[in-house]
Amino acid sequence: MKLFSKSFLLAALLCPALAFADQMNGADTAWILTSTALVLFMTLPGLALFYGGLVRAKNVLSVLMQCFAIACGASLLWLVVGYSLAFSDGGSVNAWIGGLDYVFFSGIDRESITGTLPTALHGLFQMTFAIITPALIVGAFAERMRFGAMLTFSMLWLLLVYVPVCHWVWGGGWLAELGLYDFAGGTVVHITAGVAALVAALVLGRRNGFPGAGMKPHNMTMTVMGAGMLWVGWFGFNGGSAVAADGNAAMAMLVTHISAAAGSLAWIALEWKKFGKPSALGIATGMVAGLGTITPASGFVSPAAALVIGLAAGVVCFYAVMLIKQRLKIDDSLDVFPVHGVGGILGTLAAGVFASTELGLFSGYGFAFDHYGMLDQVGVQAVGVLATALYTALATWIILRLVGLFTSLRVTPEEESQGLDIALHEERGYDL
Repeated sequence: MKLFSKSFLLAALLCPALAFADQMNGADTAWILTSTALVLFMTLPGLALFYGGLVRAKNVLSVLMQCFAIACGASLLWLVVGYSLAFSDGGSVNAWIGGLDYVFFSGIDRESITGTLPTALHGLFQMTFAIITPALIVGAFAERMRFGAMLTFSMLWLLLVYVPVCHWVWGGGWLAELGLYDFAGGTVVHITAGVAALVAALVLGRRNGFPGAGMKPHNMTMTVMGAGMLWVGWFGFNGGSAVAADGNAAMAMLVTHISAAAGSLAWIALEWKKFGKPSALGIATGMVAGLGTITPASGFVSPAAALVIGLAAGVVCFYAVMLIKQRLKIDDSLDVFPVHGVGGILGTLAAGVFASTELGLFSGYGFAFDHYGMLDQVGVQAVGVLATALYTALATWIILRLVGLFTSLRVTPEEESQGLDIALHEERGYDL
């Protein structure tokens, strides 16, 4: 009973649907309104431009189109049933999936309050997370998946993978009761997207010509612009997850920034040593690794710990890319698993370490579960990582196989050679 009460306290801190004081706070509301816009900005245009610049010129519009379509489809699915299954309990606590209380946002009006926020705002803020998570997976099968198959897969995946895991962690489910630390989406967003990306890359197979043919980014200016937008938007992603305009939000933003900077510099240092020159692609990718890795820990760790986490992210994710692409020859086109998946795993485990209050300069804040001790908390984190990864891998494989029964997942070799922009959309990214 003591464990449940403390887990409920942590869930209240992380999820306003479970907060105790149902009275709107103007400052909190203004901050989460801003954060909501920032998180949507991460997908459109941030992620779309970041990914768009990384593919070849003949496929740039297809990637932009996929991010845009997922944003639209995920928004409607979240309205219809996603939010309800993630955050309502149907009148009783359910460890695995929520209820149908909020279908079509029913019962939510201008006066509805969730914690210190309007309930409509809580639903909208969480919607932006539901948008970016399946959009991240796009990078794994870029340049070779049919648009209809992509959209069908993404919506089924959102409903069958993202929504249940979101409930487990943030909706009062079994991982919340266990005491998992995931402040802003290490398991819910990055591990699910990263593992799904790896499975998708394996199921669809390599692009024609991989790894021998040159498949370099066609527009690094676009990619760096998108990366900068992701960095700015991540302040809403992590800072907004404090669900309040307070010191916790400020600290989350600070450690997010430190980790991103450290990840960037660690990545290009390794790149400089290995290849003789640092690259714009490397500094942007290292930034994303630092951001993804700090995400689950951002509400629990100190700035000094964030420096260590960011440096570790740059190093570990750099070598993960080398392993996946060069050694294993897996065509995860835009490195979703080695950056987001590996980063999410590393950050989730690091949250259990650096949340400890006994590390001096590197001490974290501990919250409700400090009584576990570091090793026990890391054990809880490991359970969350393994459960999320295994469930995501199995469910993603089943969804892809199911979609493949009704439509071809891949474009034809001729369409792939022509480019998806013309083959699927009869448009060009550049017509100069």
